[in-house]
Amino acid sequence: MSRSIDIPHQEPIPFARPSIGREEEEAVLEVLRSGWLTTAGQTLEFEREFAAFTGAPHALAVNSATAGLHLALEALGIGPGDRVITSPYTFTSSAEVIRYLDADPVFVDIDSDSLTIDPDKLEEAFRNNRNIKAVIPVHLGGRPCEMGRIQETAARGGAAIVEDAAHALPVRTDGGFLGCIGDIGVYSFYATKTITTGEGGMVVTADPRIARRISVMRLHGIDREVWKRYTEQKASWRYDVVEAGYKYNLPDIAAAIGRVQLRKADDFLESRRHIAEMYISGLKDYDFLQLPAAGGPHAWHLFILKLQLDKLNITRDQFIERLQQMGIGASVHYIPLHIMSYYRKRYGYQPQDFPVSMRVFESALSLPIYPDLTDTQVRRVIDAVISIGTSAYRRNRLGS
Repeated sequence: MSRSIDIPHQEPIPFARPSIGREEEEAVLEVLRSGWLTTAGQTLEFEREFAAFTGAPHALAVNSATAGLHLALEALGIGPGDRVITSPYTFTSSAEVIRYLDADPVFVDIDSDSLTIDPDKLEEAFRNNRNIKAVIPVHLGGRPCEMGRIQETAARGGAAIVEDAAHALPVRTDGGFLGCIGDIGVYSFYATKTITTGEGGMVVTADPRIARRISVMRLHGIDREVWKRYTEQKASWRYDVVEAGYKYNLPDIAAAIGRVQLRKADDFLESRRHIAEMYISGLKDYDFLQLPAAGGPHAWHLFILKLQLDKLNITRDQFIERLQQMGIGASVHYIPLHIMSYYRKRYGYQPQDFPVSMRVFESALSLPIYPDLTDTQVRRVIDAVISIGTSAYRRNRLGS
């Protein structure tokens, strides 16, 4: 049983909160007043602006990153009997989209420091599996995967790369804008992401054939942009359905928010980077904590703290409970997919099949990191982590 912590009442600090201002409100009102609420001009402008921002030749707005990943794999021709590599240490959408197409995920364990796919284990997976048609590297928390080695390995195996860049906007690396390095990249604009449209996502690619396929499949497999039937001067009700497509379009209300948020993306990153630097500076001297590496490109969508549990007399879950008692939100990223019931039952996975993912999961927690977090709130989080950790420190390690 975890003991309670007696603290004065303070306003709770939520784990995540979108940074929405007057500009976003006005953008939505403009759409509402226009009389056109679904996909149209705002969405097209959002796509153009996003392509210019990232340098991607083609950007296609969708209603979620999950939809984007599904469309990406479908455009690559992934189907029954094919295998697609991804990380087990990610949100379920990275793998579930593979099953949408009746293909099979092949999990590759992570590197313990970066929490992204281990390139050595990726090479091993290609040696041990046939019919690998694609790799979905996950830039977890906004830290880049080792894309150079991933590209080399995928190229030797004849596999495409679909970057799961849901956490990665706006990261620029020596190899290019993160999400624009592989064959296809997918971003998320979910409520907690680095920019938000509430729900939404964007797919980028340099391949015009892939872009065309995604454009058609994201809206029922119709061979033309449906909204033009109502808005062009020579509007026509006639269209053709060329494929059994999906309903994955992004409406103008969401796109209007996204356009404003995109203009703030770099400023948001500076705010998150400042918070990460405060956390690292304030927590670096405590040996019961392992902090994420500072320096290098990073979106800082997540600040993942690993507890050195051998130095504490409480579990990770108890640590989070005590933070919550002190009014501080925290979360865990992620529960490894191979221990989820669906993947365990279908593929027979055991917890230790991916030991690094399990070790990280059992010790990791994520602290609040979002642009509206004040320095005072950050210091309060730091003080709480130190207070809980020092009170739970194994005293025999101190020689007492």
